[in-house]
Amino acid sequence: MIQAQIQDKTLAGLEGVQHRFFTRRGGVSAGLYSSLNCGYGSGDSPDNVRENRRRAASTFNLTESDLLTVHQIHSDQVLTVGTERWTSPGAPKADALVTDRPGVVLGVMAADCAPVLLADAEAQVVGAAHAGWRGALGGVVEATVSAMERLGARRDQLHAAIGPCIGRESYEVGPEFPAPFLTQDRANSVFFRPAPRPGHFLFDLAGYLVQRLANAGVKANATGHDTLRGTDDFFSYRRNTLDGVRDYGRGLSAIALEG
Repeated sequence: MIQAQIQDKTLAGLEGVQHRFFTRRGGVSAGLYSSLNCGYGSGDSPDNVRENRRRAASTFNLTESDLLTVHQIHSDQVLTVGTERWTSPGAPKADALVTDRPGVVLGVMAADCAPVLLADAEAQVVGAAHAGWRGALGGVVEATVSAMERLGARRDQLHAAIGPCIGRESYEVGPEFPAPFLTQDRANSVFFRPAPRPGHFLFDLAGYLVQRLANAGVKANATGHDTLRGTDDFFSYRRNTLDGVRDYGRGLSAIALEG
């Protein structure tokens, strides 16, 4: 049974909406995938991944086939989910999903990138986005908000929560930064500060996303969990890379409308 879940207080208080930022605990996978690895893109056994996803979906009182995720490509592409269903692997390529339908769970995977869950409880529209630095810079959260608006959501009624992701003190980026962000807006300099290594910087991904959403007229906050430092609770691509491990588990964040 999955017990370790993180919730945003505002999203948790919305009527007719359920959400979960799952930790890595409560699954059946072993080794570096231990234990709630929900990503078919990993080298884990597909049977283990399927069971982990079934367990996650069951916390919404739905089935594994009701949990929809996408083949994430660090883009601003958003899928609007109606009555269609698909299987994973073989999922469509995108980095966000939105829906106004109950009976489906929208999920995104992350292992240092930021999962973003969004809801307009009055309009009964929800969304989930995967935002690494490329997707964040490219506007994936704004694209998600726009897709939700097309389903009847309103920006002034939306709330967004940025879940566990690599923290500012852990996210060292190279000398090619922060130029792309400063080209977009000189004010983005506040999300970078010098790293101990000369010519490198520490980047506040969650803070940047909160600001992007605020600029779009959406109330947002971050849970504040650092995936790299939270060894027992979160998968981390960077932590494994630093340890010389080539693969990594994928953590699930998900949101659904109650039936």
